[in-house]
Amino acid sequence: MDIIKVSAHSRSSAVAGAIAGVVRDRQHAEVQSIGANAVNQAIKAIAIARSFLVEDGIAIACIPVFTDVEIDGNERTAVRFIVWVVDEAEVPVTLLAAAPIRD
Repeated sequence: MDIIKVSAHSRSSAVAGAIAGVVRDRQHAEVQSIGANAVNQAIKAIAIARSFLVEDGIAIACIPVFTDVEIDGNERTAVRFIVWVVDEAEVPVTLLAAAPIRD
C-alpha cells in the first residue's frame, strides 16, 4: 500500500481528498508525517476527510503509531496514522453526539 506523506506545507484539504479517495477504494489508508507542523496538517486532513466520507455514510477511525524512517541516510521518527472504515455501530455514542455521521 502507498503511504500518503504529509509535510508542514501540505494543503490539508488536498490531503483530505487523497485520504477519502484511498479509503473509498481500499477501506483503509496510511498517512505519515515528520515534525509537529506536519503532524498538525495530517490530523487536520484526517478530520476533513471524515467530513467528506460522512456524506457517503462512511465512518472512519484512526490510530497514531511511531515509526522509524530513513531520510538521506539519517534515521527519523515519523508519526503514521492508520485510518480505516468502521461500522457506525462501533462509534461511541458520545462521539456521534459531538459530530454525527449523518445529518
